[in-house]
Amino acid sequence: MIDLYYWATPNCHKITIFFEEAGLPYTLRPVDIARGDQFKPEFLDIAPNNRIPAIVDHAPADGGEDIAIFESGAILLYLAEKTGFFLPGDMRQRLKVLQWLFWQVGGLGPMAGQNHHFGRYAPARIPYAIDRYRNETARLYGVLDRQLVGKSYIADDYSIADMACYPWIAPHADQGQDLDDYPHLKRWFESLRSRPAIARAYAAGDAYVRRGPDFNALEREILFGLTASRSV
Repeated sequence: MIDLYYWATPNCHKITIFFEEAGLPYTLRPVDIARGDQFKPEFLDIAPNNRIPAIVDHAPADGGEDIAIFESGAILLYLAEKTGFFLPGDMRQRLKVLQWLFWQVGGLGPMAGQNHHFGRYAPARIPYAIDRYRNETARLYGVLDRQLVGKSYIADDYSIADMACYPWIAPHADQGQDLDDYPHLKRWFESLRSRPAIARAYAAGDAYVRRGPDFNALEREILFGLTASRSV
């Protein structure tokens, strides 16, 4: 059994998608990031960067003691290597998948995340920041759209690269992006959205989706204002 430390965010959706696609049993361990659960000592023992997701595998492949892993890209790579699913054995195909996985964790995720922050959560609207991150998100969408010309999946076969990217394309409207501008990306996105495992992955976290009023002042401070020297 694997414990997934989770809240309903794009990076966490990546991991539930893998679990559902692979049929792996898992247990959700909610981490309420607006309440500050990510700063609790017991969570920091698992994820020292105080970010979700993180996992604890109670039955690692080497048969040793429990193993804790943080960072969504590292978790996807670990799960793929442990199970043999969604990561090719052929060196060249494997490199294709890993390049696009790292492209997502180093580019699409951070840029779209800043897009979300300045477009929706920042206490003051800063036009330069909004335009900067919206435009960079658009550029990255264009990169992915070109990669998907004539392809069903990002790296030829369905892989952890697709699982990593999909949750960051799902909130495209919040990022100021129209998928009609990216026809190959739109085709890929709609195909993945119809996969039963992806529907199950999102449904698994439905209880942890933020609904209702926006974050209050304390929640904003917890989410966006805390540093290494300041904690809840």
